[in-house]
Amino acid sequence: MPALRLWSIRRSMGLVIAAAVLVVGALVAGAFWYAGWPSVHRDSTVTAATLFDLLKLVFSVVAGVGGVAALVVAYRRQRVVEHANELAEFAHGLAHAADLRAEAAEGRAKIETDRNGTRLFNERFAKASEQLGSDKAAVRLAGVYAMAGLADDWRDGRQTCIDVLCAYLRMPYTPPPEASEEAPTQADNQAPMATAETARIAHEEREVRHTVIRLIGRHLRLPEEDATSWRGFDFDFTGAVLDGGDLSTATFSGGRVFFDGATFSGGRVSFDGATFSGGRVSFNGATFSGGEVPFRRATFSGGLVSFDGAAFSGARVSFDRATFSGGGVSFRRATFSGGLVSFDRATFSGGGVSFLRATFSSGLVSFDRATFSGGEVPLLRAMFNGGRVSFDGATFSSGLVSFDGATFSDGRVSFDRATFSSGEVSFDGATFSSGLVSFLGATFSGGRVSFDGATFSGGRVPFLRATFSGARVSFDRAQLDVPPAFDQWPDGRLPEGLHLPTE
Repeated sequence: MPALRLWSIRRSMGLVIAAAVLVVGALVAGAFWYAGWPSVHRDSTVTAATLFDLLKLVFSVVAGVGGVAALVVAYRRQRVVEHANELAEFAHGLAHAADLRAEAAEGRAKIETDRNGTRLFNERFAKASEQLGSDKAAVRLAGVYAMAGLADDWRDGRQTCIDVLCAYLRMPYTPPPEASEEAPTQADNQAPMATAETARIAHEEREVRHTVIRLIGRHLRLPEEDATSWRGFDFDFTGAVLDGGDLSTATFSGGRVFFDGATFSGGRVSFDGATFSGGRVSFNGATFSGGEVPFRRATFSGGLVSFDGAAFSGARVSFDRATFSGGGVSFRRATFSGGLVSFDRATFSGGGVSFLRATFSSGLVSFDRATFSGGEVPLLRAMFNGGRVSFDGATFSSGLVSFDGATFSDGRVSFDRATFSSGEVSFDGATFSSGLVSFLGATFSGGRVSFDGATFSGGRVPFLRATFSGARVSFDRAQLDVPPAFDQWPDGRLPEGLHLPTE
C-alpha cells in the first residue's frame, strides 16, 4: 500500500518562512552590496511619505510570506489528493484481484459441481440401465421410470436416455397370444405349465414396452417451453414390434422419428390428434399386419411423414378427419393388400400426399367425403388390381389429384356422388382393363377432369346419373375399346364440357 510522507504543518511552515526570510535578507544584502554599502542618515523627524513607504514594505513582506504559506498549503492539499487517488486505485486493484480470485474459486467450484453432477448422472444411468437388463419385469419397469426421470433431470444426456428407451423397444419381442391360456390340470403335464409361464412372461414384457411408449407420449404432449418436454429430440423405433401404445395428441415438431421396418402386429398404437409440424417422421417399410393404428384428427402442417414402401396387409389405419395443410405425406410404392386404410372426411388443403406407384390389391382404402381444396395428391402409375378404393362423396374444389399412368386391372375404384367443382383430377394415360371405376351420381360443375390418352380396354367405367354443368371432362386421344357408360341425353347431344374422341 503506498504511504504518504509529509512533514507536519508547523514544521513545514516554519522552514518555508525561514527560507523566505533568508532569501529576502540575501536579496537586501545583495542590493546594498551592489550599491556600495551606502550609509543611512537618520533624521530627527519621520515624514508621512517615509512612513507609508515603510508600511508598504512591511505589507509586501507579509504578503510574500502569506503567499509562500498558501503555496505550502496548496502543495500539501495536492499531495493528499494524489495520495487519495493512489489509495483508490490500489483499493480498486485489490478488489479486482479479489473478484478474479472469487471467479476462479467459483469456476473451480462449478467444475467440481459439474463433475460431481456428471458422476451422479452417470451412476444413475448405469443403475437404470442395469435395471432395464433385469430378468424380472418389475425391475425393468423401475428401470424405465428411472431412465425417464434421468432424462428429465439431465438435459445434456437426454438424447442418450431416449436412445436407450427406444433401443429397448427395438429388442426382439414376440407378442403374447391373444387367447387366454387354461391352467394346467395335471401336475405331471409340464407342457401346459411351460406354455402358461411363457405367456405370463410375454404379458409382463408387453406391459413394460407399453409403459415406454406411454412415457414418450406423455413427454411429447408437454409444451415446448416445459423443461421436461422431449419435443425436438430423435426417436428411433426402427424394426420394433409394436402391439400397443398411446402417442395420441403428441406433438412431433422437430427432430426425427423413425418407425422404419417396424411391425404393427396387433393391439392399438394410437396417434389420434397428433400434430406433425416439423422434422421428419418415417414409417418406410413398416408392416401394418394387425390391430389398429389411428391418426384420426391428426394435423400434418409441416415436415415430412413418409410411409414409402409400407405394407398394409391387415391392420386398420385411420386418417379420418385428419388435416393435411402443409409439408408432405408420402405413400410411394406402398402396398395395400388387406385391412382398411381410411381418409374419411380428411381435408387436403396444402402440401402433398403422394401415392406414386402404390399398389392396391385387396382390402379397402377410403377417401369418402374427403375434401381436396389445395395441394397435390399424386397417384401416378399406381396399380389398382384388387380390393376397393373409395372416393365416395369426396369434394374436389382445387389443387390436383393425379392418376396419370395408373393401371385399373381389378377391384373397384369409386367416385360415387363425388363433386368436382374446381381444380383438376387427371387420369391421363391411365389403363382401364378390368374391374370397376365408378362415377355414379358424380357432379362435374367446375375445374377439369382429364382422361386424355387413357385406354379403356375392359372393365366398367360408368358415369350414370352424373351431372355435367360446367367442368371440362375430356377423353382426348383416349382409346375407347370399351367406352365408359353415360346416360342417354336428349337428342343424343353431349352435355356441355364433355369431350369424347368421337366428337
